Amino acid sequence: MRLQQLRYIREVVRQGFNVSAAAEALHAAQPGVSSQIQALERELGVRIFERKGKRLTGLTRPGQIIAEAAERVLREVENIRRVGAEFSNERAGTLSIATTHTQARYVLPPVIKTFTERYPEVRLDIRQGNPVQVSQMAVRGEADLAIATEAIERFEELVMLPCYQWNRCVVVPPGHPLTRERPLTLEAIARHPIITYDFAFTGRSKINQAFEARGLEPNVVLTAIDSDVIKTYVELGLGVGILAKMAYDPQRDAPLVALDASHLFEPSTTRIGIRRGSYLRGFVYGFIELFAPHLTRQAVDAAMQAGLRR
Repeated sequence: MRLQQLRYIREVVRQGFNVSAAAEALHAAQPGVSSQIQALERELGVRIFERKGKRLTGLTRPGQIIAEAAERVLREVENIRRVGAEFSNERAGTLSIATTHTQARYVLPPVIKTFTERYPEVRLDIRQGNPVQVSQMAVRGEADLAIATEAIERFEELVMLPCYQWNRCVVVPPGHPLTRERPLTLEAIARHPIITYDFAFTGRSKINQAFEARGLEPNVVLTAIDSDVIKTYVELGLGVGILAKMAYDPQRDAPLVALDASHLFEPSTTRIGIRRGSYLRGFVYGFIELFAPHLTRQAVDAAMQAGLRR
């Protein structure tokens, strides 16, 4: 049994049992991947994958156990590498962060600026996606940290560290009727076309829940994954925008007016997700504390230890 065989099994599962896609992801030849899987099956004396002709269609019962064990083994191998890297050079390496557009555009820049000044030998890799996608990247080990809101809490494979709470604002052109509403109400907002986030992004469910609780059906005419896109279409007069308050800057977004809506919606919590059992290098702790000062190394270790006991 070789580690490479375990990597092939893991990647085939990740790629939906598509051997060609797994081979491409691992920069290997498809026949080699297939032959190594078959060799491991012969060695173990069981079939790992269900087959229909030459096509893999799923995992057998022993295959499910083997795939889970392979994942654990490869995770520990990666931890061993990280330990070696930590003690050979504590301030050099790569930090991969998976996050949403809102976090990457509006929250992370000052954190990353300070981090790069403190750890100039660390290469940062920032990947973007919706909360489900970024959580999956952390679960699969493609990212060291996932930073997102809401959906991240549904992944049991991740230790979740609450960072901060935030709420929303409504953006409109100057002179819009909503600027004269005192106080701003959901009923008033519902009378206008609405532009807001795609349902998978940035606390959209909190917006829906607020309207539903008042028996209102908002007229959402356009959704986007990008706060800047929302503001652009509000400027064009397509509707009123509901977005994260952090995404509005009075100077940069001067063509628009922001109306506080924090009294209308439940606050959302941004969290950092870390795969359970991960070994964290010193600069990872440094980044986490820069992003959320209350998450000291001691606090993170306590959360990781509690995660291992689950």
